[in-house]
Parts: sequence; structure tokens; C-alpha cells
Amino acid sequence: MPTRRTLLAALPAPVLAPTLALAGLLRAAPAQAAAGPVVTLRGVDYLHRWSAVAQHEFTPAEQADLQRWRDMVTVNVHRGVADGEQLAELANGVLGNYQRHGRVLRTASLPRTAQRPAEHFIAAALSAPGVVESAFARCVLADGVGYAIVASHRAYGEQAGAELAAWLRAQGTAHEQALMGLQRWPTAVELARLPVSRRG
Repeated sequence: MPTRRTLLAALPAPVLAPTLALAGLLRAAPAQAAAGPVVTLRGVDYLHRWSAVAQHEFTPAEQADLQRWRDMVTVNVHRGVADGEQLAELANGVLGNYQRHGRVLRTASLPRTAQRPAEHFIAAALSAPGVVESAFARCVLADGVGYAIVASHRAYGEQAGAELAAWLRAQGTAHEQALMGLQRWPTAVELARLPVSRRG
């Protein structure tokens, strides 16, 4: 199964990739010390762990090990996406990528209004031996920049599929609503100041 970063390299620069990076395929470097911006989702602070190019990963304080995390928010910056048509193209790229590498669970689009631009949502399930993951992606414009913000949850082990299914039943709707209602995340300018993480 290709890693998240391998998939990124195969798509227009950068189009969101599935957030499934398996043990043994991840970089060897440990998570850097949490510093800089924070993403708060459902009352939990996600700390910055890893950045490269336009992809930035955040996990809760107690989940610093990027080989065994259970919850992650990834903020992907798309500076070339500046209008609704380009955002729709980005969302279609995310959808196609998830269709190739997982199973799409749900899609939704919020039409443009006088108060806000259109937004797009894609939920998918990704799997490989010993690990399954739900990836909830929100494609949104803010201050003239496109973002693909992904809230992911993982389960490990022989019962991973059943565990993730139970999590989706219990938490999926609330997680989607929280992601789609997120009002504040690190801006492209803030994220550009973060150090680039060393690849393993």
C-alpha cells in the first residue's frame, strides 16, 4: 500500500492523499517536538508534528508517535486554488484518490452563499494488514487560498475493522460536523513558517 506522501507525489501539486502511512513505510524520524500552531477539534488540541511542502500533520498531545497515532488532523495548503471551480477540481481529485485507494463512505457539497464560498466533504475508509483508517476531508477556501483539511481516525490489530466500524457509528456524524464547522486552523502564512521535517 503506498504511503500518504507517495500518493501525494502522483497527484497535481499537491492534491490530498489518503492518510494511510503504514508501519515500515513511514519515515524513520520521530515526531518533532510540538511547537507552533495548534488545531482544536471537538475540544481536543492537536499539536504540530510534521511538515513537508504544503502538508502539515497534527496529533493530540498523548499521540506523538507518528507510527501509532489514532487521531490526526492534516492541513494541506493549495495556493493554486483560488476560486470555486478550482476548489471543485481539488475535491474531485481527493475523491478520485480515495476511490483508487479505499472505499468512499460519503460525499457532500455545500453550495456557495453570499456569506461563504462553496465547500466539499469526502469521507473514506482505507485499510491494509493490521490497520484501518477513516479519513474525513473538507475542501474549503479561506482568504483566497484552498485548503484540504483531513480529520483521520485509526484502529490497529486483528479487530481493527470492527473497532473502526463501531467508532464510525458512535462518532462519525459528530466528527464530520465538527470538521465542517471548524472556524479556525493555521493559515497558509503560519504554516509556511514551520520547519520542514526530515524524511526517514
